[in-house]
Amino acid sequence: MQEQGHSMWYNANAPNRRNRHFGGVIVAQQGRKTTFDAGAVSFVVQHELWDGNIDDHSDQGVAILVTGQAGGKETTLLRFNCFDLERSYVYGPETVNKVCRMDPTVDGNPIGWSVKQLKHKLPAMLQAAGHEDLAHQIDPQAVVDALPELESTARALFATGRNTVKHNRGTDMFEAGNFRFGLEMRKQVGGDGGLAIHVLADLAGTPGRTYTEETELLAFDCFREAPHYHYGPRNKNHRIFWDKTLVSDPLGWTLEQFKSGKLRDMIQRAGYPGVAADYDHGVVSALMPALEKRAREMDAQPLPAEPTPNLVPR
Repeated sequence: MQEQGHSMWYNANAPNRRNRHFGGVIVAQQGRKTTFDAGAVSFVVQHELWDGNIDDHSDQGVAILVTGQAGGKETTLLRFNCFDLERSYVYGPETVNKVCRMDPTVDGNPIGWSVKQLKHKLPAMLQAAGHEDLAHQIDPQAVVDALPELESTARALFATGRNTVKHNRGTDMFEAGNFRFGLEMRKQVGGDGGLAIHVLADLAGTPGRTYTEETELLAFDCFREAPHYHYGPRNKNHRIFWDKTLVSDPLGWTLEQFKSGKLRDMIQRAGYPGVAADYDHGVVSALMPALEKRAREMDAQPLPAEPTPNLVPR
């Protein structure tokens, strides 16, 4: 077993680059990666973060790869996508690139299902991927011996490798019933930045008590270069970059979602149905003039002189 750890994520600021994560060059942000030898092939377990409008869609999870020598080079022969949303497997990602879908209702946990296929169907799957020579070289015992540690590593990485973030709550606060908005001018280490709007709520404990825990439900980073927004920054953290060809004013787009009542559905999608159930659009509408005025004032300001770190480092 070989493990590679990465303190930084790859290709973090690459808006408008598209990748299906199956064939071609992977531009997903990759975290820790572990390789397991299984005779004629190797198994690779790695965490990936996909961003909307950069990658196929916004998602996170674990990829299990089967790799080996084909055509004189190390090649990905099979790929299993065990993600929050994307649950699929790919025959010959670098060749035939045939994508098939798991059925989460029938197949259950994608990691467990994938390991089961590797145990019982690996030669047949390699043949279907066009690697018949390697299929005949598979040592069933070597595969069986590698799978228990592969599975435990994949399950642990699915939980511990998740990219989440704890932003600052903001400098200018607007109460909106059972949640609040926090406005903040941000600057990243790389130089990008702009106005951030945080949507926060008290999820644990009674509001006003010392043990109450405020959680960020959504974050809208209306940055100058790579504007994007997060569903559940501390939960699933599914992140979408705006297509700046269609959305030239990210702040205006964000405010329009608030005005049109889309915020309730966005909070629901972020994983907070209880907050969404108590959402009151009348309260949000009443405070929108003041919030919009202050947001536009802050957005017109220059970026902070120094980077503004997150509330908690990764």
